[in-house]
Amino acid sequence: MSGAGGQVAAEQSELKHTPLYDLHCELGGRMVPFAGYAMPVQYEGIIAEHNWTRDKAGLFDVSHMGQRFLIGPDHESVAKALERVAPGNFSALKPGRQRYTLLLLETGGILDDLMVARSPAEEDDGSLFLVFNAARKEIDDAYLAERLPEDVMLTAADDRALLALQGPAAHDVMARHCPRAAELSFMQVTSAAFALPGGGSIDIHVSRSGYTGEDGFEISLAGERAEEFARALLAEEEVRPVGLGARDSLRLEAGLPLYGHDIDETTSPVEADLAFAIPKSRRERADFPGAERILSELSEGPSRLRVGMRPSGRAPVREGAQILGEADSVIGGVTSGGFGPTVGAPVAMGYVAAAAAAPGTAVRLSGRRGAEPAEIVPLPFVPHRYRRQA
Repeated sequence: MSGAGGQVAAEQSELKHTPLYDLHCELGGRMVPFAGYAMPVQYEGIIAEHNWTRDKAGLFDVSHMGQRFLIGPDHESVAKALERVAPGNFSALKPGRQRYTLLLLETGGILDDLMVARSPAEEDDGSLFLVFNAARKEIDDAYLAERLPEDVMLTAADDRALLALQGPAAHDVMARHCPRAAELSFMQVTSAAFALPGGGSIDIHVSRSGYTGEDGFEISLAGERAEEFARALLAEEEVRPVGLGARDSLRLEAGLPLYGHDIDETTSPVEADLAFAIPKSRRERADFPGAERILSELSEGPSRLRVGMRPSGRAPVREGAQILGEADSVIGGVTSGGFGPTVGAPVAMGYVAAAAAAPGTAVRLSGRRGAEPAEIVPLPFVPHRYRRQA
């Protein structure tokens, strides 16, 4: 084969496959390159999959993410090692809990955002379970390797798959197979046995979390059992497979930033409205990378802020569009944009000068048809529906 077709085929052959690749193809998933992997962007259609997740339960393959174990002599040693590069208080992380955090550069920029979990008490060995963004995992590995003490090491769990079950029906579906997982509240984790319909079970590590704004679970398990596990969930009438396209529209409506778009190495946690990831104790000690810049922005305010925007028209505004203020002066840029199926209208996120960040501020967004009117609005566009503790 030669020409453009041959080049595309060659590029596709170089892509990595998750343990669910064959199942995606069997289910009619349209496969696209993403972070070095062949991943399904959609099955029946992005809007249909988006709406199904909001109403029922969508099953996502996120096995391309970087699953890692941070291992050391005890929890305190491991926690302190992570605190060298991330601003959380991991020494106080209790067994069976998970936190969102950031890997920070000395400039105050964000190297990556990630999840950090500690095993439940009966299994706690002092290690921490980390999940990196797919496109950043090699970068994160190298960054940590240079900064970890000799008695703490980072181990890749490349033999594991990671799936997300998201939506209001996720609780009932999980309860049928794994009651222990269904008992979790938001950001709790556990290990449990997932019962298969024909008998037998699969060992899983599960957290009550996700990237859609909906209630749901993220499940890590041995890659060799991933297809069996996925088929068991897809056999439930409330569950359908969902691709990366709807995952993006769901997280955008939920106001959740995507690394490489809404946050990057130039963005500070304060600008990105992620300062909640820096607890009071770390702010007082000022002992994390980029503390000088970040604490200054916390006290004096940043020059720009991440905001939500609602265009007045029906045409979506895409990443890269300029945000215009008075006299069409450029005051920022769009970092994520698209049609929000649940909102029923276009939505966008981006950064604007702090003076223009108040909800209700009128702006214009440049696009193919010229500048369209829009309004700064609070995030999220669709309320989160996480299962909190009573």
